[in-house]
Amino acid sequence: MSMKQWHLSPGRFFDPDPTQRDAAMALYERIKDLPLLCPHGHVDPRLFSDPDYTFGSPVELLIIPDHYIFRMLYAQGIQLEQLGIPRRDGGQSEGDHRKIWQLFADHFYLFQGTPTGSWFNEELRSVFGVSEKLNGANADAIYDQIDSKLSSPAFKPRALFEQFNIETLCTTDAATDSLEHHQAVRASGWGGTIRPTFRPDGVVNIDATGWKQEIDKLSAVSGIDVVDFASYIQAVESRRAFFKEMGARATDQGALTAHSQRLSGAEVEAIFSRALSGKATVEDAANFTGHMLMEMARMSVEDGLVMQLHVGSYRNHNSAIFEKFGLDKGADIPIRTDFTRSLQPLLAAYGNNPALRLILFNLDETTYARELAPLAGHYPAVKLGPPWWFHDSVNGIRRYFDQVMETAGLYNTVGFNDDTRAYLSIPARHDVWRRSGANWVAGLLVRGMIDEEDAHQMCAALAYDLAKSAYNL
Repeated sequence: MSMKQWHLSPGRFFDPDPTQRDAAMALYERIKDLPLLCPHGHVDPRLFSDPDYTFGSPVELLIIPDHYIFRMLYAQGIQLEQLGIPRRDGGQSEGDHRKIWQLFADHFYLFQGTPTGSWFNEELRSVFGVSEKLNGANADAIYDQIDSKLSSPAFKPRALFEQFNIETLCTTDAATDSLEHHQAVRASGWGGTIRPTFRPDGVVNIDATGWKQEIDKLSAVSGIDVVDFASYIQAVESRRAFFKEMGARATDQGALTAHSQRLSGAEVEAIFSRALSGKATVEDAANFTGHMLMEMARMSVEDGLVMQLHVGSYRNHNSAIFEKFGLDKGADIPIRTDFTRSLQPLLAAYGNNPALRLILFNLDETTYARELAPLAGHYPAVKLGPPWWFHDSVNGIRRYFDQVMETAGLYNTVGFNDDTRAYLSIPARHDVWRRSGANWVAGLLVRGMIDEEDAHQMCAALAYDLAKSAYNL
């Protein structure tokens, strides 16, 4: 197989029409080097608390933690054990990382034309300096090149933070997290800005495995003995205050649906009591989550933390994979969702309050124009998050722009979130967004809908300004 030099097209992701492509490239040139704001993501804060942190092998960094990678390989019949994914029961998984890398390289063609392929190629070329396209024949050589880079001081997480020109990176942390790594970053005197984000799912989703253990942790870390709903709310508020003290700007809640409702004091107390005794029903769980959306909105009005809501993912759809490997193994599947009716109780109570900022994320694209854009285009509290997860792609971003912007308006959206655990893919993800944004704005420009001044302003907003404002960064 030929080992010819490999180049990424400078015009990638731009429209093939030369007029729009030229306009897009000119707009992109003005924004491509702006600092990166990462207001929502899942990078482990341990990377930054220890100045000597190392990523391990290329497989430990790029394959084992990335469900975008191994879900595609699993769909083609490759077992997760073959990729080194640890089993919950401690059973055997492949431990030879070169063998895993070879298997991945042999099947890298599967990612052609996918966003994962785009991110990974950009990462190889721009971060690791790989000059050949990855395939089975050069897998060993590229493994060695990446492995050598990872052992160098320039590839420590803090050094990469500066190299990537990241201004702020926000992690996502359980409500019961001690934030010890954030405290260590602060104490170290390092200048990078790493902020926590309050994630209450573990203490809110009463039907989740381990919920009672999370409540016990909540009691311990808050110093408040959680014995009823009143003490539970007090403990949650205490944790939010601690997160805010540690620099948090936002909360993030995941739910199957956007269902919100205000339960009576007696109703919610009865549900909480049943949950503590292990007798809560599926209906109890849905009603409790709906009530807690109202409570979280109330708390955000009071403490000023931005409220993020991610809905529409049927988690752990493949029960066999969940039983063997646990959470976040590529088996979460989108469902149909409703916002207009589901959020009405919450918006009736808080949607007109300027003290609330509610950022909505969704996996059901049919709601973009029908529900999400009209809601964001009316309620002062509502902003729209960028296309998420399955739709964080060139085509997904284009569909989002086309369906949302005319009704919601650009300034009722919040720019980009990389929303990733894969730290080294962050620049590539932002680059896809910036190129896609420049291309969409260029379409408006060449059609005469905006002028050049507007176009540059809109591109800067998409790349930087909207996120800065929406998340109070």
